[in-house]
Amino acid sequence: MTSTKPMDPRAIILFAFGVGIALYFAYILQDVLVVIYVSALFAVVLMPLVRGVMKLHIGKWHPGRGTAVLIIVLLTAGSLTVFFAFALRPAFRDLREFIRELPQRGPQFFARTQNLPVLRDIDLDALQEKIQDLTANLATYVVRFASDWAGAMVRVIAGMVLTVYFILEGDDAYAWFLSLFPVERRLRLDQTLARASARMGRWLLGQGTLMLIIGVCSTIAFALLRVRYAYALGVIMGLFNLVPVAGALVSVSLVVLVAALDSWGKVAGVLIFYFVYLQVENTWLTPRIMKTQVDLAGLTILIALLIGSSLAGIIGAMVAVPTAVLVAVVLKEYAVHEENIIVEPHPAAASPPGTD
Repeated sequence: MTSTKPMDPRAIILFAFGVGIALYFAYILQDVLVVIYVSALFAVVLMPLVRGVMKLHIGKWHPGRGTAVLIIVLLTAGSLTVFFAFALRPAFRDLREFIRELPQRGPQFFARTQNLPVLRDIDLDALQEKIQDLTANLATYVVRFASDWAGAMVRVIAGMVLTVYFILEGDDAYAWFLSLFPVERRLRLDQTLARASARMGRWLLGQGTLMLIIGVCSTIAFALLRVRYAYALGVIMGLFNLVPVAGALVSVSLVVLVAALDSWGKVAGVLIFYFVYLQVENTWLTPRIMKTQVDLAGLTILIALLIGSSLAGIIGAMVAVPTAVLVAVVLKEYAVHEENIIVEPHPAAASPPGTD
């Protein structure tokens, strides 16, 4: 019979004190920790793409990891530059013409709005006073918006740089992380995280498939509706689909605004198309594609998106599904015990009545 040695109360107090300090610093540094976590997660997700580029061969030469990252960055920057230079040039030209003609078209627009039944009873004098108050406080709003925007841009740039460093030096960081655990547990943890990494990498393929589908369908629909800049708006719809919910709302709002420049019929057509596509995507495309790629149920994906957006807004929604994959793999390995349990029927149910 073995006796267990009681724990020292001082050790318990010191451990609780250390956990409290760690939680306090985590709360203070939560913005920094979110950037680090998101960067590490994107590095894991992008690693299959980097390995794919590293497999390319030109004669006897093949790119290393650093060269592969540089190729991906250059291709991405070049594609965006070509898109903005050619696809959006007509939009910028029309925008300049609209601003130049605004002094002449403005009074005509307000004269037409007064004939609408909904806007006929609006007090224009009160509206003008509110506009003047807004203009007086415009400098304050601009400074506040610029400050928030600058902070967001700094975090985005820092996240991109950290992602590159995690891709280049992630193996050393991963080895250090494993060294924090006992030797006898490292192999199991390493195998578990390897399975999670493989499934997280397939999420990028599934998300890219969804982006391609909505981009192609949107381009075809906008072209048939004769919406201005149909091809550019289709590309924007596909790219913005990377951001769940918020990206779709922003892109659809932009398309509706462009369609409203021509007719309300085009606006109705855009809204009908998006409503139909949204039902198809949510009920058939997303569950089927994500189930195939990351092996997660549709309910799990929806809950992950809700939790991620509540905790970290848009960034949380973007990394919600890969995080759910990581949690699912870890829980399946360490918390879920799959055993072959043979359920024997109850004696009362096994024997038919009247056989006793």
